[in-house]
Amino acid sequence: MTQSTIDEQIEQFRTGEYGDVIRPGDADYDDARAVWNGMIDAYPKLIARCRGTADVIRAVEFACENDLRVAVRGGGHNVAGTAVCDDGLVIDLSEMRGVWVDPEERTAWIQGGATWADVDHETQAFGLATPGGVVSKTGVAGLTLGGGIGHLRCKYGLSCDNLRSVDVVTADGRYLTASTDENEELFWGLRGGGGGLGVVTGFEFELHPVGPEVATCFVLYPGERAAECLRAYREYVSTASDDVTTLSSTGVMPDEELFADDVVDDLKIGFLGCYAGSPEDGEEALAPLRELDEPIADFSATLPYVEFQQILDEDYPDGMRYYWKSLYLDGLTESAIERICYWAETAPSPLSTVDVWELGGAVMDVDLEDSAFAGRHAPFLLGIEANWEDPANDDANIEWVRDCIADMRQFSDGSFYLNFPGFFEGGEAALQTTFGPAYERLIALKDEYDPAALFSLNRDAKSTN
Repeated sequence: MTQSTIDEQIEQFRTGEYGDVIRPGDADYDDARAVWNGMIDAYPKLIARCRGTADVIRAVEFACENDLRVAVRGGGHNVAGTAVCDDGLVIDLSEMRGVWVDPEERTAWIQGGATWADVDHETQAFGLATPGGVVSKTGVAGLTLGGGIGHLRCKYGLSCDNLRSVDVVTADGRYLTASTDENEELFWGLRGGGGGLGVVTGFEFELHPVGPEVATCFVLYPGERAAECLRAYREYVSTASDDVTTLSSTGVMPDEELFADDVVDDLKIGFLGCYAGSPEDGEEALAPLRELDEPIADFSATLPYVEFQQILDEDYPDGMRYYWKSLYLDGLTESAIERICYWAETAPSPLSTVDVWELGGAVMDVDLEDSAFAGRHAPFLLGIEANWEDPANDDANIEWVRDCIADMRQFSDGSFYLNFPGFFEGGEAALQTTFGPAYERLIALKDEYDPAALFSLNRDAKSTN
C-alpha cells in the first residue's frame, strides 16, 4: 500500500469522526500521547479523540480494516501505560466525560472517559456516591474494569460490584449493553476481568448515601514504630465494622508542608481511612487508629467526601515516574510485618511506599459466579509503589519493587491486583494464578468477543504484552 493510499484512508477516517484524529507531526500530538506515568513514552500512529459512541464504532472498524493494534484511553492513569501504544491506534475517550444522576433511583450513568472527580462532583450534589479509587484523577473505566479498590470498599464493595450495566463496542463493531438481564456472560467478564473484551463507552452504577461529610483518619507515626503499629492495625481491622475502610503506608513521605524539619526525612507509617456512616459514629470508630502511639502528625477530621477523595491527588502528579506491583496476602503474620518494614526502609526513593490495604467486608460478599474479579479470598492487599522523578534512577526503583515482590510471595498465593501490575511481568502463568477458576471462562469470552485480539494491550486473560 502506497503512502498516498494510507494518507487517503486516514483522511477519510478523519472526515467521518466527530472528534479529532491526531497523527505524528500534528501540533498537539505529543500532548495527546502523554499519559500520567512519565515512564510511558509510546508513539501511536493515530489518536482518535472520540466524542461519542459513533466515533468509537468507526475507530474500531478502522483499526480492523487496517490491522492496527488498539489501545483504549479512559483517564490515562493506569500505571502500566496501557492507554497508549506504539504504531497503533489509540481510542481516546477523554472527551466523553458526562455523568447523569438519577437521585430517586440512586443510579448514575457515566461515560467511558470520566474520572472519579467527575463522578463525585455530580453524585455528591445529592449526598450519594459509588465506590471509586483513592485518587480523584483516576479514570472510571480502567479502575472499574480491573476491580476498583477504594475508600468505600468494606461497606459497599468494589467499583465493579456496583455496576448495573455497561455499554460496550466489541471488536466487530457491535454496540451491546451487558447486564444481569442481557449478555450476562459478557457482563460477568467486564466486572473485574480486565476490560480486554471491547471499548466500554458507558457505565451504569448503583449509588449509596455517603456524605456530604465523612469522618476520616489520616495519622502518621515514627517509622521505628512501624512493626508495632502494623500489629495493632491487624487487630483493629479484625473487629472494625464494615463502615470503616482503611489502609496503611510505610515510607519517608518527605512533605515539607506537613512535617517539621527534624522528621521530614525520617521513615514514617501512616493510616488513612474513612467511615461510611454518620460522622459522629465515625469519629469514635476511627479513634483507635489515632492512638496507636505518639503521632508525628494527625490530620484526621470530618471532611466533605469530595475533599477526602482528593486528599492524595498532589502525591501523584502527572509525569512523575511510577512502577507499582501487588500481591494478595494470606495475612499479616509476624514474619510478613518484619519484611514489610524491611522493604520500606530500603526503598531507593523517599517518595516510595509499601502499602497494606484491608479487604473483607462487602468485598467478600460477591461470589465468583457473579464477577470475574478474583481477589476476594485474601484479607489484605500488599501494594509496592515506587515513585520517583529522575530517569537515571529507573533501574534501582524497578529492581526494588521486583525484589520486594519476590520476597513477599512467601506470604501469598502469588495472585495480584490488576490495577497494580508492574508491566504485567509473568505473562499467562501469573494471570492463571490470579484468576484461578475464572481463567478458562475469561479465555472463552475473549475467543467469543475478540478472537483476533484487537484489544491486545488490555489487561485480560489473553493480553499479557
